[in-house]
Amino acid sequence: MAATTVAGNTNVWRRFAVATAISLAVTLLLLSLSQLTTRPAGWQPPSGAYIALYVHLFTVVPAVPLGAFVLWAPKGTATHKLLGRIWAALMMVTAISSFWLQTLNGGLSFIHLFSVATVVSIPLSIWRARRGDIKGHLRTMRGVYAGLIAAGLFAVLPGRFLGSLLFG
Repeated sequence: MAATTVAGNTNVWRRFAVATAISLAVTLLLLSLSQLTTRPAGWQPPSGAYIALYVHLFTVVPAVPLGAFVLWAPKGTATHKLLGRIWAALMMVTAISSFWLQTLNGGLSFIHLFSVATVVSIPLSIWRARRGDIKGHLRTMRGVYAGLIAAGLFAVLPGRFLGSLLFG
C-alpha cells in the first residue's frame, strides 16, 4: 500500500476513529461498573490516586490501537510521524501517571519498571530516528509497545488493584 493512499484513505481513518472511540467507551463503562463492586475491607481511595487512574487509563486505552496502527502502517509518511508523536505523548503521560498509582497497591511494584523503561525509551527512540538510525528507532518502539501489552496483562492479574476492580 502506498504512503499516499494510507494518509488519504478515509476508511482507515474511520476504522481507527471507531476503534479508539469504542476503546474509550469500554474503559469508561468498565470504570463505572467497577465503582459498583465491593472493595477490600477498610479500603479507602487515596487522594489523587483515582485522578491518576483515570488519566492513566484514558491515555493507555487509545495508545493500544494507535500503537498497533503506527507499527503496522507505512513508515516515514506524514501520517506515521503525526500519529507516532501522538502515541509517544500518550505513552509518556501513561508512564508518568503510573507513579501516582503506587498507593493503590501499597507501593511501587515491578510493573513500574515498564514505566521507567518507557520514560527512557521514548526520547531515546526519537533521538535515534532524528539521527537516521531507523532500525534502532523501530526496535525501541516495538519494545515499548511490547512493554505496554505486557504491563497491561500484568495489571489485570488476580490480586492486582485493576484486576480486582474489573473482575472482582
